[in-house]
Amino acid sequence: MSGSQMRPAAHSLVPADTTEDVRTRGAGVSRQVAVLPVGSFEQHGRFLPLATDTLVACAIAREIAAAHPVHLLPPVTISCSHEHAAWPGTVSISSVTLHAVIRDIAASLRRSGVDALVLVNGHGGNYVLGNVVQESSARGERMALFPAPEDWETARVRAGVETSLLTDMHAGEIETSILLHAHRELIRPGYETSDFVADDRRHLLTLGMSAYTDSGVIGRPSLGSAEKGKGLLASLADSFGAYVSLLTSADDSVADTGDA
Repeated sequence: MSGSQMRPAAHSLVPADTTEDVRTRGAGVSRQVAVLPVGSFEQHGRFLPLATDTLVACAIAREIAAAHPVHLLPPVTISCSHEHAAWPGTVSISSVTLHAVIRDIAASLRRSGVDALVLVNGHGGNYVLGNVVQESSARGERMALFPAPEDWETARVRAGVETSLLTDMHAGEIETSILLHAHRELIRPGYETSDFVADDRRHLLTLGMSAYTDSGVIGRPSLGSAEKGKGLLASLADSFGAYVSLLTSADDSVADTGDA
């Protein structure tokens, strides 16, 4: 039975499950897996909304929930966007705070019987999420970070995205495509003429985004399309199957899931 057959439609970005929906879904699996979208609230040029990373993370999570029996959570909407502080509207919390929020959510889930958590990260600047997963795994807790770069690369190729992952850094072809598919009404005019490439960003953490782009864009949004967005999400939902298998396995060994 697919995830879409087991859950009511989500309202906007917030899952519409009742407690009984969660109970019923959990009874049909060997181990419950929760999916937490983690976005941000930061500039995305003049044509994409500040909430773009949250919208992208939620779109991926909804696609996952339609294909797999997971416990879909509402998103974390503000995270670590310090490199975008030069632009109005950007809001950040510290990495320490984000780390604590994720740990608290995971602990709460475990108390309710959901002992596996996948963080669906929509913002590349949330470096601390990798540390959260590493530390949790070392404690014997089941946690994963999705999508990995390999998942994005597979999705990029399958969807026909032309821009490399290096070049498609921010408000580029991938993000524009996903929003053209999932939230076309939120895109403002201008993405067709906002391409900007800055592949050498070695001092990004020291200088911030404003040292590399005046517009806030690094990538080629003009190449975006709704068809590519749909293909990206479909590929990521397929890739997620390997994560479900790993987190619900009877033992803690990591199998070769590269082709799963």
